[in-house]
Amino acid sequence: MTVTLRPHTRDGVALIVVALVAALELTALRLASPGLRPGITGFLLGASVAVLAMTAVLVHRRRRIAAHHHPSVSSEAVDASWFTARTLDGFPMEAVRPLLLGPEAPDLNRLYMAWVLALHGHDTAWIVSRLGLSHDVAALLVDAAAARHDRS
Repeated sequence: MTVTLRPHTRDGVALIVVALVAALELTALRLASPGLRPGITGFLLGASVAVLAMTAVLVHRRRRIAAHHHPSVSSEAVDASWFTARTLDGFPMEAVRPLLLGPEAPDLNRLYMAWVLALHGHDTAWIVSRLGLSHDVAALLVDAAAARHDRS
């Protein structure tokens, strides 16, 4: 089994900042007179808790916004009904064929995947962001899926 380590720049920067702040706090405590140490310790503890709480709120908010703007398909939501013998009925092969012959042709399996996702209500922007297809190709598939849905 091979383990691949990926650099996580934000994590590394956060770790360095925490280490530097801790070193500065310890230096401040050592240089302070014994009478001021309890006050400085209380202040530093309060500031640390406030920063931690603020970070937690910001991370939660960022995740909530990301989840709202980028809904995903959970594996629990996908079942056998997504892939039937009639799944590819209405697939716009004639409109897609010239794109498959071009210099930067999309993979046919990726187009099929985009088709299935479009049939299940995902819009053009979502498909473009997830599958890396061009906007025109994704829009073609989404429009054809909507037309198929209207005929049903």
